[in-house]
Amino acid sequence: MIKEASIVRKLLLFITLSLLIFAVGCNNAPTGPDTSQSTSDQQAMLKAIEADSSVSSFEPNYNEGSAMTVLGKTTTTIYPLKVGQKMRLVSHNFNYTIVGDTAFGTYSTTYEGVLYIAASYDSSSYHPDTLIQKPFTTVITRKIIFITTGDTVHPALKWRIVAISLPEGGTLNSNINITEVKVYFPDGDSLVVTDPNSYYLSRGWGWRWGWWKQIPRVKRNSPVKVQVYLTSAYADTDFVTLTHGCDPDGLHREKNRFYLVSSTQTGRGYDKVYEQTFETHQWPGYFHAVINTFPKQVVTDDSTPVESNTWGIPYMVTR
Repeated sequence: MIKEASIVRKLLLFITLSLLIFAVGCNNAPTGPDTSQSTSDQQAMLKAIEADSSVSSFEPNYNEGSAMTVLGKTTTTIYPLKVGQKMRLVSHNFNYTIVGDTAFGTYSTTYEGVLYIAASYDSSSYHPDTLIQKPFTTVITRKIIFITTGDTVHPALKWRIVAISLPEGGTLNSNINITEVKVYFPDGDSLVVTDPNSYYLSRGWGWRWGWWKQIPRVKRNSPVKVQVYLTSAYADTDFVTLTHGCDPDGLHREKNRFYLVSSTQTGRGYDKVYEQTFETHQWPGYFHAVINTFPKQVVTDDSTPVESNTWGIPYMVTR
């Protein structure tokens, strides 16, 4: 009888342990969204932002990681051969207003960056003999519109993104500012942007507040022409680049330098137009073409502080 009781106790213990292991396994299994966190409106919206690849594709192209080879070589105090920026996200701020079943949000991210310039003090050399590092801080802002899904079972999924504006930012004090960007796609479509934070792209369809363009869809290995209009306090040709194609793993990043098309002196400095055509790569998905502008002396003088202005253009590469 004692032996039978012992067997029963062991069997009950085994069943209890099995149930505990099963419960832990279920908690760790990636079977769906984690709704165990706080489900406030703000956290639900931030969750939607972080999960949206058309938003998150900006940072891998903004954070170039190190100095990158660019087209051309300048001729002044130092002779840059590679220029790139490494950005570290230090904070983000999200504010929103709810009107009925719609939320209008502003998402700002602050980055601490280092501009790396691999250069030579010898104008005839094509091999860098110095690496200059210039720290700077930027704030990138974009607007996002959400609509409620009506999901009361999973409050963390209460909001979804229906439209995003283009990201824009730069250093606080800058004598170079982008005023307009025109993008021409192979299918004949185009974007003309004068205010990135007011230019919305739809996440799926034209929404009832306005029939916005959808995020541009471009076939793989296709040319995309970009024109940048800017004002600069300086007569010299500015350092204007386009970084694109980088995926979340940091792969396939490419960088091109814009060519100066025209420069006209005005009362506020110089109105300039730059142009470049980049080619999408063969990997499908959401990406960003990030335009960075710097006055010439920022990359050709070893002591001039960083001044910059940045705009981003989201796009999708299709098969």
